[in-house]
Amino acid sequence: MKRIVTIGICGLGLLSLASCNNDEFLDVTDTDFIPLSAFYENDDQAKLGMNGVYDMMFPSSQDGDWGFKPNLFSGTHPTMDTQCTGWDVKFLDQSWDATTTELGSGWAHAYHAIARANIFLEGLEKATTVSDEVKNKLIGEARAVRGFFYHYLATTWGRVPMLGTGEDYNNTPIKAKADSYEEMWDFIIDDFKGAAELLDWTPMDNQYGRATKGMALSYLGDAYMWKAYRCPDQAADCYAKAKAALKDVLDNGPYKLQPSFSTLWDPEGGWSKECIWAQVIDEGEGWTGWSNLSTNFNLKWYVACPENGGWGSLFLSWEWYACYEQGDERRDASCCTGAVPVGADSYKENGKDIVDVTSPSYGKHPFLNIEVGNGTAGTNTKQYHFFNGEYAPAIWTTKLWRNGHAGDLNNVGSWGWGMWAPASIYYKRLPNVMLDYAECCFRTGEEEKGWAELDKLRRRAFGLDEVGVDLTPYLKHHNFVCDKFGLPQLTEYPIQNKDASKTFKPAKELYTADYTSPRGRKFSSEPWKVAVNEERRKEFNTEWCLRPDMQKSGFMADHIETNYPTDATKGDALKNYPWSHREFTYDDKRMDMPFPQDELSKNTALIQNDAYLGNNSKGE
Repeated sequence: MKRIVTIGICGLGLLSLASCNNDEFLDVTDTDFIPLSAFYENDDQAKLGMNGVYDMMFPSSQDGDWGFKPNLFSGTHPTMDTQCTGWDVKFLDQSWDATTTELGSGWAHAYHAIARANIFLEGLEKATTVSDEVKNKLIGEARAVRGFFYHYLATTWGRVPMLGTGEDYNNTPIKAKADSYEEMWDFIIDDFKGAAELLDWTPMDNQYGRATKGMALSYLGDAYMWKAYRCPDQAADCYAKAKAALKDVLDNGPYKLQPSFSTLWDPEGGWSKECIWAQVIDEGEGWTGWSNLSTNFNLKWYVACPENGGWGSLFLSWEWYACYEQGDERRDASCCTGAVPVGADSYKENGKDIVDVTSPSYGKHPFLNIEVGNGTAGTNTKQYHFFNGEYAPAIWTTKLWRNGHAGDLNNVGSWGWGMWAPASIYYKRLPNVMLDYAECCFRTGEEEKGWAELDKLRRRAFGLDEVGVDLTPYLKHHNFVCDKFGLPQLTEYPIQNKDASKTFKPAKELYTADYTSPRGRKFSSEPWKVAVNEERRKEFNTEWCLRPDMQKSGFMADHIETNYPTDATKGDALKNYPWSHREFTYDDKRMDMPFPQDELSKNTALIQNDAYLGNNSKGE
């Protein structure tokens, strides 16, 4: 199957600039326009028009960090499982405000995409020269993509303005946020229901990247769960409907878990049978420079260890690292650590070292076959990480820093041929559906089905599905990079279980026993809620669904208070101390983030969210 080629369509894009944030639509010549009517002349032209909507799934020239910022900053940093330093730390302590750049760019990007979908839908629904078959499929795709971007807005800001078919911020510059959560979520639910009715399980023209019935149903179940969270008087009905949509995906969809969790982030692992909806950024090995890239996505520099050439936007916490049971491969497949010291009391939990020196990811990047910190004598990374004048955990993601070397090595410039690093940004994988379904089962009185769904994921997590599977085909791109940098070739997949006798503790047994956080704290939530959300933490670290999923489950407050208790340790005392410093008081209301100040100034009907109201209604 081919991946869909996403290209910007000038006529569609220029007429749909969103969020009143841009005046650049005036700065074009007539030759840049393709009349909108051209997109409805025949089936092929209509498909090209839809490509202009899909184009917003990728970073754009206006919002070049989409897919990392703001998605990471609002989707994982507030959980504290991912961390940061410098000006980014406001996303660790709820100090974001109406002027926070990442929030403004995310708002603009999402409404830009919604406006494109709205304008495309308006013309498509009136078209008479597009076949009914293609028209219906494209309507389904446009509604699914619109629903996706509204889902992002609604789960980040709470109630937001709802622009319908034909509307954008040029023809509707003043619009209040939805009157109620019920109204907003019903709009989103209606989009996903309509899309699911029109789409097939397989993508149109066999092109990966197009919305499908599975994508629409997965988000439909998710949306019903969010409505239950926001409208508790309707929760029973919403959870029943969510469970039905999710069960449809599990029973009738073409999806299947990858045998190996780790291979999902290899270049050869993109769009596996586990993937439902993703942003796969892969230029292959044929590019020659910046000029022929479809997106200048600097992901490896954002997430790599700075002593290996990275910029330090992402670290993982020791509280997250320590939550895994021995033998759970998801930890080693998700991160690499510095060669931090072991044996010191500060690095112990219940008398045991939290650092696993036997891990293939201890002090080493197992896929690049290099030392973390480049082996520099006396490097800070051997003990902790010190960046931007602050201490941070010496743990880096290998989900996103998987194969591209971020620094110069052996006189090979990473800004030359070596700049590219393929990446898969997963929005929906099969485990999202499985864990949502498990939660619905617990909430609707089918607890044993919920525990069984968790154990399917835990079986894969402990490597029992990969025994006997040949994983060497996933080394192809890694060895391509190793060859260019003069690094040793990988002859065996570095994270793999070959022991068929390996066992794991069933979820019910683990989480209903005396289960505590790595900091030795007991959770206040019901055991099933702890189980679902602790498994989400282990499965979805550095994936943008983590904070929204934990929030809609009503677990965020318990998670922060229990996994990240307030800790007075700070400053130089954090040297050789793994745990996180927290002094802020968690506030659920602040998880509805502040509307960007620029939007408040331009859209006079938009009233700031309650948690950010100052001396006036704009939160200034």
